[in-house]
Amino acid sequence: MSEKLIVSWDDYNNTVERLAVQIYDSGYKPTLLVGIMRGGAPMIDILSRVFKLKCAYLAVESYSGKGVEDEQGEIVFSREMSSIAKNMGGNILLCDDLSDTGITLNKSVDWLKKYEPIKGKIDNIKTATLWKKQKSTFDPDYCAVKLENNPWIVQPFEVYEEIRIEDIKKKHQK
Repeated sequence: MSEKLIVSWDDYNNTVERLAVQIYDSGYKPTLLVGIMRGGAPMIDILSRVFKLKCAYLAVESYSGKGVEDEQGEIVFSREMSSIAKNMGGNILLCDDLSDTGITLNKSVDWLKKYEPIKGKIDNIKTATLWKKQKSTFDPDYCAVKLENNPWIVQPFEVYEEIRIEDIKKKHQK
């Protein structure tokens, strides 16, 4: 297993804020945030509040199985993108927590361009990540932290992957 980068909530929030400033300072004005689920969910929640924008969610799965932290599996996309935005299209900011190999982001940009409900309505697609690993072949338009190595990033909400609901219930019983 590779080395780990343990991220606290304070570090996470500061990283999202640094990314928001980068986007703002660039002059790019997204009209829709698209988050690649699940990693992109917490960050686009914050970015949508900062930029006062609607979100869309694209479910993409590439990592699966126990003990395969260092391997990317087959990429599977959802059939539809989920959003309550009235006018999808325009300037899209595609967000994911990290650019690991770059494959997911590359294929997600292609998927968006072919997605029938917004095909022909997209003015521009830019990408944003919190972290980019050294081995990534994808260079996001916005990236808060460019890593000099390839650690397994342990984000603060990931503790819930190891916790069972029965344990949470016991914790909260009085």
